Amino acid sequence: MLGCSRGQAEVLVPERSKDARTGFIAGRFGEFPARWGQGLSDQLTRIARSPFGPSEEEVRANLAGEASADAALALHDAELAESDAAESDSELPPHARPPRDLTAAAFFDVDNTMVQGASIVHFARGLAARKYFKTSDLADMAWKQVKFRVTGKESQGDMASGKEKALSFIAGRSTAELAALGEEIYDEIIADKIWPGTRALAQMHLDAGQQVWLVTATPVELAQVIAKRLGLTGALGTVAESVDGVFTGRLVGDILHGLGKAHAVRTLAIREGLNLKRCTAYSDSHNDVPMLSLAGTAVAINPDSDLREVAKNRGWEIRDFRTGRKAAKIGVPTALALGAAGGAAAAILTRKREQHS
Repeated sequence: MLGCSRGQAEVLVPERSKDARTGFIAGRFGEFPARWGQGLSDQLTRIARSPFGPSEEEVRANLAGEASADAALALHDAELAESDAAESDSELPPHARPPRDLTAAAFFDVDNTMVQGASIVHFARGLAARKYFKTSDLADMAWKQVKFRVTGKESQGDMASGKEKALSFIAGRSTAELAALGEEIYDEIIADKIWPGTRALAQMHLDAGQQVWLVTATPVELAQVIAKRLGLTGALGTVAESVDGVFTGRLVGDILHGLGKAHAVRTLAIREGLNLKRCTAYSDSHNDVPMLSLAGTAVAINPDSDLREVAKNRGWEIRDFRTGRKAAKIGVPTALALGAAGGAAAAILTRKREQHS
């Protein structure tokens, strides 16, 4: 099954119905341009006619979120198909599989939550080493990340220029090439930058039979690499438009950020039959408060000052892995363990009933 190494707990995801698959993409996002591009054009036209509707930013965030959910589930299905074909002979019998918790999941931000630093900067380092672009571009990207970490706020100008450079880089390249580069660079750079504490939290959810998803502004192909390497269910990330497996240089909606992340999580929850009240969300940034607020349990990991304040005010748990001190725990620290254990217990009871029926 997806991303599970030998000896690691296997997370089984319920099969989606054929109706739920309708409109999903075959391969890597070949049908997105026409469907999502037209949707954006239509919605922006309606905005111009009615000033009381959603803003252009909200429309783009919603489209980014839905496209991200589409891409995440399509990649997940592809991984499952490949895994099933490769491991059909060694598949565990049903009674030996870990119990499933079908309605709970965990959603992890990536940068400074799961990975030390910015994943896109780490990928850029690997690309610069391969002469894909200039070292000066890497320095500029790193400086913008430093400004963000110091101020806790993202400059619209920095985001726009960063997006423009990234899109110009991938335009005309194949999606397969980007994914292959991501695999190489993960092994070279990112593998050593995973926060052990956050990885342990993700494993706790996996051991409880829950889905575990990354949610990030990083391109979905690269985010999927991280998820696969960590044995997670999959990843919600920014979707770049492609035709016949080649990037066009345009985004579907916008960068997956803020409201876009929240919409992606909500969309995926609906399609997977998840109960958000039973889900857990993790992040380091106050920009992810919309996503954190969706889940029944929110946890601030290595939080910036604004998120720390929000967490204290709302009673959210706080865990800080940036120092040698024991992680700070605010709110109800047992909620995570109890939620995971409760889901596992419910699944075990369900399985026993099935065995006796």
